[in-house]
Amino acid sequence: MSAKVGKPAPDFTMKVAKPGDTAVTVGTTVSLSDYKGKWLVFFFYPLDFTFVCPTEITALSDRFSEFEEIGADVLGVSIDSQFSHLAWMNTPRDKHGLGELNFPLAADITKSVATDYGVLIEEAGIALRGLFIIDPNGVLQYAVVNNLNIGRSTDETLRVLQALQTGGLCPSDWKPGKATLKVG
Repeated sequence: MSAKVGKPAPDFTMKVAKPGDTAVTVGTTVSLSDYKGKWLVFFFYPLDFTFVCPTEITALSDRFSEFEEIGADVLGVSIDSQFSHLAWMNTPRDKHGLGELNFPLAADITKSVATDYGVLIEEAGIALRGLFIIDPNGVLQYAVVNNLNIGRSTDETLRVLQALQTGGLCPSDWKPGKATLKVG
């Protein structure tokens, strides 16, 4: 299955490192069905312990309450193991780690989820920076993919999510509080 906007999002089940995990508790699983009834911001990043990735992950984590306030959850994923994720989460930010996060990181060791979402760079064995917004019914509503060297904007992710939630026609540069387009 491949990800297509307007179609059901490809299913997944992966092991995760989540806030509060230890070496003993890490590795519970998460599936797309766990997010039924909520919006999901589902994003891929290339690798743990890199340079651009923590800027994106910590920015999303720092603003996680804004996603929660509008009925959304966040899930990050890379091809690293849940143990690598946990080590990165247990490394303080001032030591190039993530520190405490507000959402889990999933382990796509088989690279099947990155393949299903069309972000796997096969020759490198890592994922591009793909970000997907899945609605409460499991339908993929938004997809954007960046190359490895460009970080994504948390402001833009929130704006797009809020635009999708209006159910209306949102013009260019629409922001929450502004009117949607009226046709007819």
